[in-house]
Amino acid sequence: MRIAVGIEYDGAGFIGWQSQDHGRTVQQCVEAALGFVADENISLQCAGRTDTGVHAIHQVAHFDTSAERQPHSWAFGANSRLDADANVLWAREVADEFHARFSATGRAYRYVILNRPVRSATLARKVAWECRPLDMDSMQHAATLLVGEHDFSAFRSVGCQAKSPVRRINHLTLTRSGDYLVIDVHANAFLQHMVRNIVGVLLEIGIGKQPVEWSAEVLEMRDRTLGGVTAPAEGLYLVQVDYPVAFNIPLPQSLQWPLCL
Repeated sequence: MRIAVGIEYDGAGFIGWQSQDHGRTVQQCVEAALGFVADENISLQCAGRTDTGVHAIHQVAHFDTSAERQPHSWAFGANSRLDADANVLWAREVADEFHARFSATGRAYRYVILNRPVRSATLARKVAWECRPLDMDSMQHAATLLVGEHDFSAFRSVGCQAKSPVRRINHLTLTRSGDYLVIDVHANAFLQHMVRNIVGVLLEIGIGKQPVEWSAEVLEMRDRTLGGVTAPAEGLYLVQVDYPVAFNIPLPQSLQWPLCL
């Protein structure tokens, strides 16, 4: 049978999602935990591979197994074998045609910036820090210019292996709560480093180094070398993956975090 699982993790202690020969990865840890419950090897396919230091509130993955377990047994059994920085939120049997990556119709990321003169000791690996004042109105205007379907070549990593650079951003919004600036972006899919590169451009505009129109100019140039810096991984969270209703995949219960840190 095919089982889908929801997973959350603090990416600070991992070198990313995908299994590697060196270092600790989310995939390896969760596969080992689920394999213990199944009493067989488990191979996970996820909705979106996250990089070193990137977090997830609601990653979705699936695996095939001959083991029959209750949904709560998959989650609680796996969590008993996982360290505190990774957690299986839920598990459920799904149709054989479900695929965590290819069945997804949309994904949402959240980027969190602590915007104050002094850094945070307790949130150092959970948020990005910008000590200079940020003009949120200018950043929001610049963000609006990126909404829609475009060639995002200027916002992909040099090593990105996606066949097409065309993606559709459905919304890209900024919210301020005290010292925290939160950037939410929802798209049909993302290129490697796309969100962090978008944030990097918006930050250049926010500190007044570039004009509002620069975001559209970077987009039109389609050249990553002209696209500014890549924002740090620490502030990035995968928060939601969308699927057709027929698959009955849960959505995250709340996306209010971290406006109330």
